[in-house]
Amino acid sequence: MRIVTLIENLVYKQGLLAEHGLSYYIETKNKKILFDTGQSGNFLVNAKILGIDISDIDSVIISHGHYDHTGGLYSFLKVNHKATVYIKKEAFNPKFHGTERFIGIVYDPLLLDKRINYVSGITEIDTDIFIMPEIPVKNPLDTNFHNFKISTPHGFENDEFNDEVFLAIVKNRELSVISSCSHRGITNIIDAAINHFRLPVNLVAGGFHIRNCGAGQLEVITMYLDRFSVKSIGVCHCTGVEKYAELVCSFGTRVFYNHTGHTIDII
Repeated sequence: MRIVTLIENLVYKQGLLAEHGLSYYIETKNKKILFDTGQSGNFLVNAKILGIDISDIDSVIISHGHYDHTGGLYSFLKVNHKATVYIKKEAFNPKFHGTERFIGIVYDPLLLDKRINYVSGITEIDTDIFIMPEIPVKNPLDTNFHNFKISTPHGFENDEFNDEVFLAIVKNRELSVISSCSHRGITNIIDAAINHFRLPVNLVAGGFHIRNCGAGQLEVITMYLDRFSVKSIGVCHCTGVEKYAELVCSFGTRVFYNHTGHTIDII
């Protein structure tokens, strides 16, 4: 199994594009999977350069309803005519940063009707690859809800990201946890995976949404990763390069930056 970061905030390879967004390509012997679609269609350009045939992807998973993870969805659906879109219904709630800036996704029936599968429970999309739709908040300090809102008929309400999902991969009696933005907290995401599968954690990869977090939240995350002896930690996107550097100080070579074009092999 390989996981390729199709687009992310940083790029180091000539010809590839970067943007504030995130998209992963996951390939197994049976399936080709897309996890998020970045902010725009730029991930399609990168996929072509990396030799990945977008038209052959079987499934798309949307982690949550923000523009930097859904912005390329409709561009993808125009060139791929077979993939099922896995998403929670709450992802289409009108999402805002503050009360003025819309940062969500609008439902397009022409492209989504007959393509969509609303996730309501743990869903196995390939052998030992699971969409995990429930993330109980056991560590409230490790959440990222500040100034994120949902517009409702009764006015704006705080967004607690009940639409968020992550991927859990089981391989060789170990877990790999693939997140995207971790608004409900990377420690809470890991905890949900461990509580369900009761397995040790090999890899945690994704955006931790801690770029502007305080020392307390970072300490909670560091202690949690250490407590469960996570072997490999791949950060990107909303983690922030400064927090990446601090995690390297704590965990050394166990931490890597999962930049645009980077490949992770799970053997």
